[in-house]
Amino acid sequence: MTERKPPKETFESWIDKQIREAAERGEFDNLSGAGKPIPGAGTAYDEDWWLRGYLRREGVSGDALLPPSLVLRRDIEHLAESVRDTATEREVRATVSELNKRIVEWLRMPEGPYVPIAPVNADEIVAQWRTACATVRPMRTSFSGQSTPPSRAAADEAAARPRRRWWRRWWGHGTG
Repeated sequence: MTERKPPKETFESWIDKQIREAAERGEFDNLSGAGKPIPGAGTAYDEDWWLRGYLRREGVSGDALLPPSLVLRRDIEHLAESVRDTATEREVRATVSELNKRIVEWLRMPEGPYVPIAPVNADEIVAQWRTACATVRPMRTSFSGQSTPPSRAAADEAAARPRRRWWRRWWGHGTG
């Protein structure tokens, strides 16, 4: 059982005394891993080896350690790439709006290193998104699940068919 610290003794000297006495009794002899390198420390000296190992084990990226200003700056730089696969303009504008809200919150009460950032112009991002969507050829998915480019004949055929009006569908009149 651990004894209590005497009232007139400092914690440091009391702890040092306990460690010295345990070493004299041989309690540190024959420990597993004695004389071996610390696992995961690597060969080169890295003072943050334990932190990197912890983040890897917990599945957390190092971005959680960055100050908010640097995270916002990185998010602004990667915004065009992050909205590239978005389906609608509304979703693009919602993404930009969410980022702008975070930027304004940081500008009101900045913390961490000051990095000059400003809200993003949603119209510019939408224009970039439209340009990116125009360069990518539209693909359609077949019943087998494979993506194939749409054929020009199928598009012409769909355009040539008369559209069925809602009142005809409702009352069951007409075909086509």
